[in-house]
Amino acid sequence: MKPLIPSRLLLISELFLPTKGGTTVWYDAVYRRLGGKSVHIVTAAVPGAEEVDRNHPNSLHRAGLKRVWWLKPESLAMYLKMLGLSLRVALRHRLDAVHGARALPEGLVAWLMARLLRVPLLVYCHGEELSTWGRGRKFRTMLWVYRHADANIANSEYTLEEMVRLGVRRESITLVYPGVDTERFRPGLPCGDLLAGLGLREGQKLILSVGRLVRRKGFDQVIRALPDLVKRGLDVHYALIGIGEDWDMLTDLARELGVSERLHLQGHVSPEDLPRWYNACDVFVMANREINGDTEGFGMVFLEAAACGKPAIAGDAGGTAAAVVEGVTGYRVDGNHTESVANALYTVLADPSLASRLALSGLERAKAEFSWDCVAEKTRALASRPGSRAYPAR
Repeated sequence: MKPLIPSRLLLISELFLPTKGGTTVWYDAVYRRLGGKSVHIVTAAVPGAEEVDRNHPNSLHRAGLKRVWWLKPESLAMYLKMLGLSLRVALRHRLDAVHGARALPEGLVAWLMARLLRVPLLVYCHGEELSTWGRGRKFRTMLWVYRHADANIANSEYTLEEMVRLGVRRESITLVYPGVDTERFRPGLPCGDLLAGLGLREGQKLILSVGRLVRRKGFDQVIRALPDLVKRGLDVHYALIGIGEDWDMLTDLARELGVSERLHLQGHVSPEDLPRWYNACDVFVMANREINGDTEGFGMVFLEAAACGKPAIAGDAGGTAAAVVEGVTGYRVDGNHTESVANALYTVLADPSLASRLALSGLERAKAEFSWDCVAEKTRALASRPGSRAYPAR
């Protein structure tokens, strides 16, 4: 059967492996499933790239993409390098479509490439850019890209509705959730050594969070909830994986609240150990909230927890409703209120049978709807819509 999406395509993405992040995992997982060496990826040259490129099924093309402070705009050199490298790829290989990983900087370069080559353009929207890029020239340029793309992918209902509210044609937007590697993230992985390393004994509970240590993720609210949980009779510890600007603040907060011995900041962990950490916990939490317009577009970490058979607690801001189904796979709470966070954690941790039901539902949903094979097929099926401007019949 002829593929519904062109296999000869160009993805322009500043961020790609080995750079860490949910979107880099997304692009790697999907595009390796959409084709082989005829899928070309223009991205940044970063340390460790040689090892990734050597064994990758797609064709990766890298350039030094750095902002230069004395240029106006500072990103001008990045745009020019992206464009130059993309043009060289296009001169050597026939391309049927161009994809932009974000509206800026990639989408603008992708739009120019698509128009020069007279091929369709697809641009991704992850939600955060809609609320954090202000309302100035950058924001207006971003909207211009989305409005002039042949197709857009939104990562959640929240993102889709925000795009429509801002004037992007609804018919140009397809909802495609992020996914999870259900072979890598799975239940039953050995984790006893991780618990022993924290000094946890039988009967003690472990809460886990994974993410960049920034205020909107709500990790401070989990620390604030710990004294209340202990007061209610739960011997609970909190492992937090990630680095970021709030490291010292979180450490100081735990000290002020007298729970320093219950907080375990892990920094970065190895990719091999991350699924084991999910297995080690009793509940996963990221009590995200919106701060100055900055919010969570989806939350791929919730899917990783679900795939490992763990219940999840999310903040109710942004697009987390797509990742955590209220009362089915976990709970969504007001991340601005410590009491709401503490109550949800207590509800799950104090009732093992409830936790098991939530975990099983999350695991089944992750396998059925969020495997990367499912995400790739949804992306591939973009062309199957009658009259699709993105991938017209050939």
